[in-house]
Amino acid sequence: MSGCAALVLAAGKGTRMHSDKPKVLQTVLGSPMIACVLEALRPIFEGDIWIVVGHGAERVRAAFPEMPCVLQEQQLGTGHALQCALPALKRAGYTHLLVVNGDTPLLSESVVRDFMAQADGADIAFASIELDCPGSYGRVVREQGQVRAIVEAKDYDPARHGSVSGEVNAGIYYCSLCAVEGLLPRLRNTNNSGEYYITDLIALALEENSTVRGVCCGRDANLMGVNTSAELAHMEELLRTRIVDELLASGVIIHAAQSVRVGPLARVEPGAELSGPCEIYGRSLIRRGASVASHCVVNNSHVESGAEIRSFSYLDEALVGAGALVGPYARLRPGAILEEEAHVGNFVELKKAHLGKGAKANHLTYLGDADIGEGTNIGAGTITCNYDGRHKYKTSIGKHAFIGSNTALVAPVSVGDGAFVGAGSVITKDVPDGSLGISRSRQKNLPRKKPE
Repeated sequence: MSGCAALVLAAGKGTRMHSDKPKVLQTVLGSPMIACVLEALRPIFEGDIWIVVGHGAERVRAAFPEMPCVLQEQQLGTGHALQCALPALKRAGYTHLLVVNGDTPLLSESVVRDFMAQADGADIAFASIELDCPGSYGRVVREQGQVRAIVEAKDYDPARHGSVSGEVNAGIYYCSLCAVEGLLPRLRNTNNSGEYYITDLIALALEENSTVRGVCCGRDANLMGVNTSAELAHMEELLRTRIVDELLASGVIIHAAQSVRVGPLARVEPGAELSGPCEIYGRSLIRRGASVASHCVVNNSHVESGAEIRSFSYLDEALVGAGALVGPYARLRPGAILEEEAHVGNFVELKKAHLGKGAKANHLTYLGDADIGEGTNIGAGTITCNYDGRHKYKTSIGKHAFIGSNTALVAPVSVGDGAFVGAGSVITKDVPDGSLGISRSRQKNLPRKKPE
């Protein structure tokens, strides 16, 4: 949006989580909470998203190196966070700002767009929700329907502010930077928390006869934040249910849907098939016609159309081509690539290994730092010996080769097109195209000593 930026508040420690990890990096369905927030904002703001970092700043920066960040060295409250960010935002030429908390993993693009449409034209606007039990949320104070202030729970006095209505602050704000620039220096920390609250801008703006708008979003749980491990678990289940319902509505086939977990950054195309329990995390992509069986974990991996991931398989940063078969009990580590119709069977592990079209490794095999050609067969018990204690080396196997069972390929080594390696061999030298490579002693049958 021209002239408008989004500011994500992510400096808090989250002491009630009892974790050294910054609160916004606590995960829901395999992704940090703040990643869910950023995903909701990106379609609207593209590159105009900023993060306020503080506790664990380097960890947050490392998780999102592409995002511009502002450091809040001392975590003195949300108002102080905006004070820290304002100079950089002004230098960047922004005129308006959306402020959101980084601990709202259920935030969606549609909710943000709807709020901003209703907030348009106000000097300061905020979103509110209605709760039966307001808990620690800031209370919205209205007189005859008009917003008068937002008062934090610790400072709320019914005798002064009136009875609690159940309308609370949702932690989303839209403001004109020109309007708030003169108000920020007037924030005070004379409250029970000793912090500078962004919510105090509401009363200050009203004193200046600025336009203030409270956008009530009803009982929308998508705007609620996370402060405890129990709330994190609750939010995660709400998000899981929402994602699964959306996938079912789009045409994804899901069995045992209550035990299927798909992360907020993952994509599953209509016509794909999932069987619970299974987990699809990160920026994974499951194409139409692919299937993921029960007890599988797929993380940051692509599974192309017609591929079949059989039960108890684990994929991490792998690419599975169209019509390929994986598992059961297979492990594809980062850099594993299966071209179309390749097979990786039970108890096979791949790491930085590329299997060409129709290549097969069906049993009990480890292939690391390897390039296997089209149509090649890898026998059971084969391993690539790719590490000498200091360095990793590559094994290259050509097209339509055959590697016999219990073969050890000591890298760096290559096996040519159409070559055959005898079972039980230890291959330390290259095997040329069309050759037979064998390395084992001749069998001897000796008389057996009879027991006394």
